Amino acid sequence: MNRLNPFTCSSSAISAPGAPHDASADPVGVDAQRRSFLTAGLRLSAGAGVLGMGVSAGVGSLVPGEARAAGPAPGAANAPEKKEVRIGFIPLTDCASVVMAAVNKFDEKYGIKIIPSKEASWAAVRDKLVNGELDAAHVLYGLVYGVQMGIGGPKKDMAVLMGLNQNGQAITLANKLRDLGVTDGAGLKKLIASKPGAGAELTFAQTFPTGTHAMWLYYWLAAHDINPLKDVKTITVPPPQMVANMRVGNMDGFCVGEPWNNRAIMDKIGFTAVTTQEVWVDHPEKVLGTTADFASKHPNTSRAMIAAILDASRWIDGSLANRRATAETIAQKSYVNTDPEVILERMLGRYSNGLGKSWDDKNHMKFFNDGTVNFPYLSDGMWFLTQHKRWGLLKEHPDYLAVARKVNRIDLYTLGAQAAGVALPKSEMRTSKLIDGVVWDGKDPKKYADGFKVHA
Repeated sequence: MNRLNPFTCSSSAISAPGAPHDASADPVGVDAQRRSFLTAGLRLSAGAGVLGMGVSAGVGSLVPGEARAAGPAPGAANAPEKKEVRIGFIPLTDCASVVMAAVNKFDEKYGIKIIPSKEASWAAVRDKLVNGELDAAHVLYGLVYGVQMGIGGPKKDMAVLMGLNQNGQAITLANKLRDLGVTDGAGLKKLIASKPGAGAELTFAQTFPTGTHAMWLYYWLAAHDINPLKDVKTITVPPPQMVANMRVGNMDGFCVGEPWNNRAIMDKIGFTAVTTQEVWVDHPEKVLGTTADFASKHPNTSRAMIAAILDASRWIDGSLANRRATAETIAQKSYVNTDPEVILERMLGRYSNGLGKSWDDKNHMKFFNDGTVNFPYLSDGMWFLTQHKRWGLLKEHPDYLAVARKVNRIDLYTLGAQAAGVALPKSEMRTSKLIDGVVWDGKDPKKYADGFKVHA
């Protein structure tokens, strides 16, 4: 297999021999049990309750006084500077809030028109954001920080306006590994340790080198004492091409967003080894990203985009019927281009791993959760920087907090949240325990980044 420049991998970077069409267009066979389950109407897991949030002086103190006082009052001074905005997206379930903000016309309420723009790869999203072809994008959290630091393409100051979703990604392994007795990380480690060079024969794909999927894949492998940079091969493949490439044997595993993990199961070519919510419950994932220049020149437009997508996020998470309608909409050819059932199951928290296990996952993909999903926590941005340092993408420690304060535009988010009537959290930082038992709270990022046994 040819090794490609992972930062420039486009939609045609890896083609599937004998499979010229996109996997996303293949028909899917869904057994009667699944169809019965979907038709009958699933109930969201009772455990998927939302957390209450309160406005706090802690977050408010981060916002300039004039911004806190301004609010979303109507008038010429608050009118969007640009009324038509192109927002890029990749065909994934978590593009839903951007799409539904346009389809359900939540954008009109705030004086803008969102034009969703379907893109072929994360490299294309990056390039079009940097050169201004896109005003904003549904984009990988870590991609934004990579560009900010000059490690994911040309260096350019960037801005995270809000989070779009938490959870809802997974690591899929090919059925040939199952046939070798590998069903989880421990089994994979045992296989690699069984003979010298065994790992070198295994290829794992992620979607962008500084992105979320690369970091979840690397973190999971490292939690099982597998060095992703030394013990296995890793490649970059655009999300919609994952299934086609696994089908023809180009990879042994991949990390990607839904619906492509579920699609691999339905197409009987792979199984879910781990969900990303098992790696980190309520982890950050996609964000609404733009350049710092756009945010600076178009603060009212940025506020309006945030508010419209908050309305859409709240609507999606508001009911089972809304999630069904969302799945049917984004399944269309203009968006994800797959069967609605492939999207709907995991969107509702109904998981099957392809190995006979089924469960209702209370930590399924979330779009709103009373705004906890959407607030651009500084600690979330800092975490990606720690992993970039861990894996050698950053050679020196940056000023983690200063970079996060610059990129994560809490001031603009606050205005958008005010316009949409969404409460703010009590702090700009949050604490989580990941799959390896290590706690991340943002308090000592340098020590955290240097504290991992497995690293570059």
